[in-house]
Amino acid sequence: MKINKVGVVGCGFMGSGITQVCAQAGYQVVVREVSGDALNKGLAMVNQYLARGVEKGRMVQSEKEKIMARIKGTTELKDLSECDLVIEVVPEDLGLKKKLFAELDTICARRTILTSNTSCLSIENIAKATKRPDKVIGTHFLSPVPPSKLLEIVTSPVVSNDTVETVKEFCASLGKEIIVAKDTPGFVFNYLLITLSNAAFELIEKGIATKEDVDKSMTLGLGHPIGPIALADFNGVDVCYLVTKAMYERTGEARFKPSPVLKKLVDAGMLGRKTGQGFYKYK
Repeated sequence: MKINKVGVVGCGFMGSGITQVCAQAGYQVVVREVSGDALNKGLAMVNQYLARGVEKGRMVQSEKEKIMARIKGTTELKDLSECDLVIEVVPEDLGLKKKLFAELDTICARRTILTSNTSCLSIENIAKATKRPDKVIGTHFLSPVPPSKLLEIVTSPVVSNDTVETVKEFCASLGKEIIVAKDTPGFVFNYLLITLSNAAFELIEKGIATKEDVDKSMTLGLGHPIGPIALADFNGVDVCYLVTKAMYERTGEARFKPSPVLKKLVDAGMLGRKTGQGFYKYK
């Protein structure tokens, strides 16, 4: 099946980035948010990112305008009914995702592929909320979406080969390198990342090293573009906590147990860059 029209459910930091890369790749995009204010904020992020591209000479103004013209914003889920593929980008809450997929299942045509941007939740479990489990798959975009080179596709035991191949072709058309993971907790990327992050948090908790030195050990020692502590702040301490908590609940493995320092920061509302303070302070 050829993908022409893409739906995106959620236009926050991740959803706006996904909307942008789909529109840049030439797809017509319908993005839905729960309120007009949230939608306008998300579309403004897309416009601002593209405007920076014009300023830096990565594109011309006319190209930016064509990209924005391919995007239609809405607060109505029914407006996604004619999409060939719909990408869910809502918070990491299994109940919320299953409710959404059940709604999409009744709204969208039988041909429509439904994908989830979940970081760690079971794709098979989400697919059970629909009558089309063969057309439900994971598309785990990394943050920030536009410059990220990697996209993780997550299969389940019930997804069809046709769905997998169609989604692989679609994701490659966005200019991403693809890895394919089975439906296990954390898939590939977060299985590795959460293990590393928890080890970094433990070094801080035990007073073995400062957060600055922990980050330096990875940026200077292994060439990572950002250290694990700074990355938690960038992605959101609350997001890191929720993903880690979900992985621990699915596996019961001690290495995935959320760090007490994460819980303290979340309870204090210190969520990283978006609040001005997390592990680090920001202007």
